[in-house]
Amino acid sequence: MLNFKDNQLLAQTGPGTPMGEAIRRYWLPALLSWELPEPDCTPVRVKLLGEELIAFKDTDGSIGLIDNYCPHRRASMFFGRNEECGLRCVYHGWKFDVNGNCVDMPSEPAESNFKDKVKIASYPCMELGGVIWTYMGPPETQAPPPQFEWARAPATHRAVNKVLQECNWLQGLEGGVDSVHASWLHNNDLANTTKFETRSAAPRIEVEPTDYGYAYGSVRHLSQEEGNFVRAYQYIMPFTQLRPDGGRGEEAPSIGGHMWVPMDDENHMVWNFIYGLGDEPLTEAQKYKNGDAAYEVIDIHNGFRCIWNGDNDYGIDREVQRTQTFTGILADARVGANLQDRGIQESMGQLVDRTREHLATTDNGIIATRRMLLEAVRTVEDGGSPKGVNPSYHKVRSLQRVLPVEARWQDAMRGVLFDGDEYKPAWLADLTTQGG
Repeated sequence: MLNFKDNQLLAQTGPGTPMGEAIRRYWLPALLSWELPEPDCTPVRVKLLGEELIAFKDTDGSIGLIDNYCPHRRASMFFGRNEECGLRCVYHGWKFDVNGNCVDMPSEPAESNFKDKVKIASYPCMELGGVIWTYMGPPETQAPPPQFEWARAPATHRAVNKVLQECNWLQGLEGGVDSVHASWLHNNDLANTTKFETRSAAPRIEVEPTDYGYAYGSVRHLSQEEGNFVRAYQYIMPFTQLRPDGGRGEEAPSIGGHMWVPMDDENHMVWNFIYGLGDEPLTEAQKYKNGDAAYEVIDIHNGFRCIWNGDNDYGIDREVQRTQTFTGILADARVGANLQDRGIQESMGQLVDRTREHLATTDNGIIATRRMLLEAVRTVEDGGSPKGVNPSYHKVRSLQRVLPVEARWQDAMRGVLFDGDEYKPAWLADLTTQGG
């Protein structure tokens, strides 16, 4: 369990908070690229780390992310006119460029130089992998671009979406690194007793620390003859997980993952992605399950909130729970298991009281996560750089395989997990040739 002080420290990410200052050292996903489809398009509201922001794409195609509130009289810039390389407040016409400079102040006399003394808070942005990223930390500590392997994959080989989760970000993250719950929460076929997760429902969790976070293995013993079923994941500081999405044999795997990004202390955005390591593009079924289908049930005009939510108990069906699935919470191709995660994590309250929990031996990943986040806070407070800001995570992957009982997954899968060995699709070779 955590004491009250550490629970608050890890959960709170607003401006000036220790955890907030640590997370600001990383590039954060802010919007999907399609949310700003063209120059001078409609501005978009964004909330990150307790800050209300406005994103816009200017006439030249540059992306700006600025404070929601005009520095003149604090009117919302969301209502601004996006025109001629700047966003103009409609209250008095003050206009700001993507760097936060005031480039026009028509309400002041022509001879006034006051506009040269006024700026609006702004953050640098970049576009990568169908996502618009931003860096909100000190300029002198700006991290290298977030070149995850999935973000460098071509659009044909990846899918990405996002959905609102109405609880603190740490609940989402801790749910993600808890691989044991898959045997229970995500048991969507009670009649199937042959699944590895069902046959071995109390796996051994092994954590391997790295300079970007840790790799961790969920080791499920099947039998002495069959071996162990191992799902090897990656946790990349501060809020990213890579998980095996497919491929238990010789076929090229697909890899999925999540990012649990704080909006404020009561809400976060869950980013979901998948990419394939084969030469062939992702199938439509893969894209539908992990990307496009979500928008059939996610209300993009209501903050990306799923239509199945706490107001309707996430669509739980008690008859289905009795006869077909462990939870009875909807799990179809449009929402996958994420709805079950979201429902249970939100059921803990907006900020769970960790002083009252009782962690078990299979909670090693959660314990390691908390320790690393606390270490990151202390490192930043001492003037250092936290784990995961350097590019050592760019090649890491996740994988699942059945291994002999005596084999250590850390050794048997090391090259694939850490060095990008074994699976080298043509698109990855093209990136290497082009210097990507």
